[in-house]
Amino acid sequence: MVNQEVRLCGWVHTVRNHGGVIFIDLRDRSGIVQIVCREPQLIADAEKLGLEYVLQITGRVDKRPAGSENLEIFTGKVEIIVKAINILNTCKTLPFPVDTHQAEANEETRLKYRFIDLRRPKMSRALQKRHEFNLAVRQFLSHEGFWEIETPILTRSTPEGARDYLVPSRQAPGEFYALPQSPQIFKQMLMVSGVEKYFQIARCFRDEDLRADRQPEFTQIDLEMSFVDEVDVLRLVERLIKSTFKSVFDVDLEIPFDQYAYDEVMSLYQSDKPDLRYKSFLRRKFDDLFAQTQLRVLKSALESGKSIYALTIPEGAPAAARMELDRNVAAAKAFGAQGLIWLKRNGSTWESPIEKYLSPTERAELLKRTNPNDLLLLCAEEANLADRVLKEMQRHWAALLNIRPAAPFALAWVHGFPLLEFVVQEKRWQATHNPFTAPLEKDRPLLKTAPGKVRSHQYDLIMNGVELGSGSIRNHQSDAQKELFGLMGYDEAGAQERFGWMLEALAHGAPPHGGIAFGVDRIVAMLLGEESIREVIAFPKNQRGICPFSEAPAPVEFQQLKELGLKLAY
Repeated sequence: MVNQEVRLCGWVHTVRNHGGVIFIDLRDRSGIVQIVCREPQLIADAEKLGLEYVLQITGRVDKRPAGSENLEIFTGKVEIIVKAINILNTCKTLPFPVDTHQAEANEETRLKYRFIDLRRPKMSRALQKRHEFNLAVRQFLSHEGFWEIETPILTRSTPEGARDYLVPSRQAPGEFYALPQSPQIFKQMLMVSGVEKYFQIARCFRDEDLRADRQPEFTQIDLEMSFVDEVDVLRLVERLIKSTFKSVFDVDLEIPFDQYAYDEVMSLYQSDKPDLRYKSFLRRKFDDLFAQTQLRVLKSALESGKSIYALTIPEGAPAAARMELDRNVAAAKAFGAQGLIWLKRNGSTWESPIEKYLSPTERAELLKRTNPNDLLLLCAEEANLADRVLKEMQRHWAALLNIRPAAPFALAWVHGFPLLEFVVQEKRWQATHNPFTAPLEKDRPLLKTAPGKVRSHQYDLIMNGVELGSGSIRNHQSDAQKELFGLMGYDEAGAQERFGWMLEALAHGAPPHGGIAFGVDRIVAMLLGEESIREVIAFPKNQRGICPFSEAPAPVEFQQLKELGLKLAY
């Protein structure tokens, strides 16, 4: 477009006064272009500009002088010689700059002024990539014959899963809707309806404690298919992931992905979502080894129902300086753990703060389970917290020892999860994932004799130690679903009250079906190298579940409560 006249609109990114000529970097979501002001009147107008003023300029596209090109930006070979500047709006002093890659403000400030934070090119790119990923998913699944169908946001509270967000009903006083934790039930009903292939980029809501990879509301790619078995779903998903990762993020993946049985990964890594980039970093449970320990911190952990998890760092001992190990302990405490215990093996001896407390039996057993120069990191916590702590230690020591994975992303399927787990306090079985998952056919007889040994048609897709998606083949026959509800403590009347509409639907010609759901926020964050999903969500909540921008949740007027028949108890 050299020598053509253009009209551009955007925000003032930078202003540089070189005496007799002023350069303006004008920015919109597509990028930055250099604006040149040379005429005295235009220079006078440009001198009034502040950062983030909103401009409309008219000018001529010109080639930049040789040697002044900026090849780091898309428009770096041209500039605009300005003929007119129109200020569309001014801007107050910014709470933080937007022309930097790294945020120069704390997260609370960034979320309060999210409309400014999203102007930063890094944040704008995250939104763009999220859009492109969703679009690629839609295109792929549409091509595969899926229909995109919206399911209700106002639905019924269910007794299984996380805590629901409840919505009172003005027209039915004392009764409540619930915001959906997933479209699970409705997508199964769509299979009964003959839709055959459904998907939705769905908003989901869960009232649970927050972490870097959790939000009260989040987005899933949700899909369900009829007349399929487990392999059909896995192969479809692999092609979806391979296609979208390449087209949006330029990441090449080999398919099919590796597959691991649940029992296998738990034996090797004590986690159902191990980071398989570092397969040599084994993780084991040492409860039996320390069953008779005299060390108070380990003894009290075992007595309280926690376990002792040991992460092995091969050849880690020589590199484990005391200062480095102290930092590890501090990092574990920052995650919420009581601490971290380290043991360095030097030949057949141990260096450790707990070395003097080890019994001869414990020393001998530790030598059996390790190799010379191993570094052991012990975390005595409940499983989820220990998993988070030891994964961080694994990443840290891999970087410290310069252990580079063969590929930046390691994806794998984990399948064959236990169908049920026993809840001692409630004296009943509950589903390990969701109550609609089908058992493996060969394990079905065990439902009557040993429910805890029944494996399920549940499958999770993991990447770099994170669960990307989770799904299963469902119970499509009413009697099979009733049997499962019975094991979970629902008599016939209770099952009818809670799930009668589902049992009725399954009894009316439900086809075999299964599906999966993926976390959009997690996928985009990981592919962009972000630690928190808040970096790829337009208006996220903070770690307390509050939106600093809108200040939600917030009190409501008394009249609103009165119309709903509600009275606050505090």
